[in-house]
Amino acid sequence: MVWFRSLIRFSVTKSSSSPSITPRTANPFGPYRSPTLSWLAAAAAFSSGPPSAAAAQEPPVMTPYAGLAPTKAGEKPRVVVLGSGWAGCRLMKELDTKTYDVVCVSPRNHMVFTPLLASTCVGTLEFRSVAEPIGRIQPAISREPGSYFFLAKCTGLDTDKHEVQCETVTDGPDTLEPWKFKISYDKLVIALGAEASTFGIHGVKEHAIFLREVYHAQEIRRKLLLNLMLSDVPGVSEAEKSRLLHCVVVGGGPTGVEFSGELSDFIMRDVHQRYAHVKNYIHVTLIEANEILSSFDDRLRHYATKQLTKSGVRLVRGVVKDVKDRKLILDDDTEVPYGLLVWSTGVGPSPFVKSLELPKAPGGRIGVDEWLRIPSVEDVFAIGDCSGFLESTGKPTLPALAQVAERQGKYLAGLLNKIGQDGGAFANSAKDMEFGEPFVYKHLGSMATIGRYKALVDLRQSKLNTDNLWYYNTTGGQRLISCWVPKLVHLAIGISNTRDELEEQILCGN
Repeated sequence: MVWFRSLIRFSVTKSSSSPSITPRTANPFGPYRSPTLSWLAAAAAFSSGPPSAAAAQEPPVMTPYAGLAPTKAGEKPRVVVLGSGWAGCRLMKELDTKTYDVVCVSPRNHMVFTPLLASTCVGTLEFRSVAEPIGRIQPAISREPGSYFFLAKCTGLDTDKHEVQCETVTDGPDTLEPWKFKISYDKLVIALGAEASTFGIHGVKEHAIFLREVYHAQEIRRKLLLNLMLSDVPGVSEAEKSRLLHCVVVGGGPTGVEFSGELSDFIMRDVHQRYAHVKNYIHVTLIEANEILSSFDDRLRHYATKQLTKSGVRLVRGVVKDVKDRKLILDDDTEVPYGLLVWSTGVGPSPFVKSLELPKAPGGRIGVDEWLRIPSVEDVFAIGDCSGFLESTGKPTLPALAQVAERQGKYLAGLLNKIGQDGGAFANSAKDMEFGEPFVYKHLGSMATIGRYKALVDLRQSKLNTDNLWYYNTTGGQRLISCWVPKLVHLAIGISNTRDELEEQILCGN
């Protein structure tokens, strides 16, 4: 095992002899002992007995820095993007990597195409169909020497030093301890999104499943199939079968309605054929405090209510006040037993966004001006669900929609490219620069699928306009006037899109 010791000694010498760190030649995280070298040392000791005195005295391999230092002369300016949602990914897609190095920090190494997430819960689509790796969205992150993706979360922000503090994301009891590191930026884009709102209701986080990430959809599918299997076991009582196979969805927005529609389709097409013994026990309940699809026109809401009821979905109007292990309690003290509970009641700012000492827009979002920059600090922008217009701009806070985030990401990428071309890409170099046209959002309409190959499309620019209200039925014809709307509907209900076509529509806005 002499060659093992030679390899260890060579690696240590090479690491300790480097006076500075250059991109792609060393780990950019904080001090730690290399796990590979530790394994090699252990293997060498196990194979050939006690190590020599020289080998025993060798110090552990330590990296001489903890993060990415400020950019120097001759290097490209660095744009740090916090988040990998619709806004952040669209920004990275459009950013000019000849001008900037791109560093993305996110606890998720992929983008999720959320409109199709409900379809993955019941197997209509596979999980890989709704997730796209960050390296494919912006290839420079995988190729360029100064661009990185870090699987981490942001824990702090120092706008005076142009620096973000980060901590790696670990999962499970047997993983490494989180590593803390810092990243200096020339331009910072906060695109951290939002988190599911629980309204402080007891038991929601412990017992309900949200529907915002791929692992949420995986957990829903696992729980649904497990309950189907358990309910067929001999000796299970009638009441327990009904509880196990009672799927409760809280929240009548587009996500809740779409998931209820997908679930009802799954029951009619698959459960009735493959689980004939328990087909009469499974049912779906949708609980909403007010009207379902409140942002849609009355006629579309009534149509959705009619179709969901026809599909077997039970609609209940009420407010959940407590969630327990096997039942939830409504405000009128009605107890609703459940086997699967999906929570979809909207989103709000995350605790980290709330903790940032930055100006806030109504609702607790990060406040931005007309150019999506945070006016009180230099070189910091915010886009997506975590941001909102300051009251001083006179603009209303935009809804937490994918099309809003996508449009903001595209606009800000163009703005940063322009700033780079005008010589303001480095830190503190764009103070007196004219940014040009401000961001203007134009709503393209709303859409929701309701199961049984049916969808609603609301193309109004505002709620005062009663034109352009349509529904789409792939089995009974269409009532649409725009040639591009059927493409959107086909995309939303998952009709024959290849992976590359789907990526093109997601990221290019076609």
